[in-house]
Amino acid sequence: MPTLIKNKNLISLATLILIFSFFASLILTSFGTVEVKSLRLNTQNNQFIIYDLYKPKSASAENKAPFIAVIPGFQRSKEALSNIAIELSRRGYVVALIDPYAQGLSSSSLSTRAATTEGYGMFSLVEHVYAGAFDFVDINKIGATGHSMGGNAAIRGADYFGKQAIKNNTKSILNSVYVSGYVLTLRDSILKDSRSNMGISYALYDEGAFRNELKGWDAADMQIAPESLRTVNYVLKKDEKIKIVELGKYYGQVENQTSRVIFNEPVLHPFQPYNFEATSNQLDYFEIVFGAPNKIDTNNQIWHWKELLTLINMVLALVMLIPIAKLFLNLKIFRSINKEVPDALPRQSKKGRLIFWSVFFLSAAVACISFIPMVEVAKIFFEDAANRKLTWYFPQRMNNSVMLWAAFNGIIGILIFLFSYETFGKNHGVKKDSWGLKINIMDLIKTFVLSLIIFSTFYLFLYLNYFLFHVDYRFWFMGVRIFQPEMLLVLMMYFPLFFIFFFSNSLRVNGAMRFKDQPEWLSILIACFANSLGLIFIIIIQYVTYFETGTVFWTDNWLSVNLLFGIVPMMFILPIFNRAFFKITGRSYLGPLVTCLVFIMILSTNTVIYLPL
Repeated sequence: MPTLIKNKNLISLATLILIFSFFASLILTSFGTVEVKSLRLNTQNNQFIIYDLYKPKSASAENKAPFIAVIPGFQRSKEALSNIAIELSRRGYVVALIDPYAQGLSSSSLSTRAATTEGYGMFSLVEHVYAGAFDFVDINKIGATGHSMGGNAAIRGADYFGKQAIKNNTKSILNSVYVSGYVLTLRDSILKDSRSNMGISYALYDEGAFRNELKGWDAADMQIAPESLRTVNYVLKKDEKIKIVELGKYYGQVENQTSRVIFNEPVLHPFQPYNFEATSNQLDYFEIVFGAPNKIDTNNQIWHWKELLTLINMVLALVMLIPIAKLFLNLKIFRSINKEVPDALPRQSKKGRLIFWSVFFLSAAVACISFIPMVEVAKIFFEDAANRKLTWYFPQRMNNSVMLWAAFNGIIGILIFLFSYETFGKNHGVKKDSWGLKINIMDLIKTFVLSLIIFSTFYLFLYLNYFLFHVDYRFWFMGVRIFQPEMLLVLMMYFPLFFIFFFSNSLRVNGAMRFKDQPEWLSILIACFANSLGLIFIIIIQYVTYFETGTVFWTDNWLSVNLLFGIVPMMFILPIFNRAFFKITGRSYLGPLVTCLVFIMILSTNTVIYLPL
């Protein structure tokens, strides 16, 4: 019987992923009533954007539908806002969900302020649609919506097309915009030329509110915030101007594109797009300004079921790494990699436990304290990327700091590991054989080759799944997504420094946290917290300070702290995989090689990247 047939776990996992992806695709397409396909639009300066077009089957040349461009924010790809596209398209709107410039599958931009000057590519898309690209679109009802920096792109679109309208003495071709999670550019210089209906949705607990005109908790209170008052008062007569905004009330007139409405949902900034109330408010807005072709109660939402299904798939796909490894380890060429699992460390003595937990919290403290300094160091070492300039030299602005942090903590972890062995372990029954490091050069080469095969198999299956169902593995803004071939060059660039951390983790998880008679689940749980506690402390400090004062602890680098919401889960589960690979090979190498390749590609495809392409 072929080896593949023997591997029932692999077949079962792959089958489940395909089944759940099928159901996720049903939700994506509103159960077959919406067609979804990826398109490319060539824009200025040899740039291009990739976008998913959601076309309701009800839209036709005879029954034209409103068009809405959806723009994700900084560090986000188009799939991160598929929930908005799903809910809008099932209500009959034609939706274009774009990968912003320098994110996802779109090209980089020559502009260092692409959201401001180009709307992340939305300006070109709106002009393309208005010129008659789709005969099923009502070009008098073109809108845009975005979250965070995507919201800034929407505001800038109102200004950009407003200036054109003033110059041509016509209505703005961008009829309406909806701005989520961004108010910094609601200034006189922008609002005075805007000729679009405008909805503003800002989180009551937005961590970035310290940048707004007011301070503390008042900064995010859209009833009194100068930004929201200014937005509304610009469309009111002098004797009608207000001092307090009534949330949810529509001011101005939809017909002449002066309508204004403000929402203020009680949620944090990164979670606003995935809030039912915020989604309902956005759907209400577009129904009022455009009229929903297919009227569905705005509280009737189905997007969360797709998120649940793709979350399950993300878990299943990562678990599938183990049976993929076992499949190839059964091949004759790789069998020599399989070794006996070394004996666990002796039972901990009282002094041993004291040293263990001292090292545990010391490592967490170093991880916590070193993160923000590494963010600052990255700005110096990788100046071009930090300034959003195109570069081949470590082009990922946000991941550069994570990479430096990982390399630094990986080195510190190895040094602490060796120091504790030399000062205590070797005199208390710890043997180096238990570390799983003994390997000959040929087996080491085979291990590296096998890691590349596992990585390739993992992503080839993802590509197959995406080809069949147009869904990847994700939950909210955390996702395992497809990538362009040039990302392999980026992976090679970032792999060496990141690998220091991944190898250090494997060494510590398997060589310092595996004790005789200790339950496996407890050993793994301790390892998971050991690997992530320092970053968890950062989040705790940031948000305890915020909820006590109304201002986050780290202001200059608050986006780097927000990045941890996606990194901490990966750090937490990493020891699980390093232990699993250790148990099937008896060595500490395959785990960090595979996880570094997969996890770094996940990070790299979910961030901004300033490659000159």
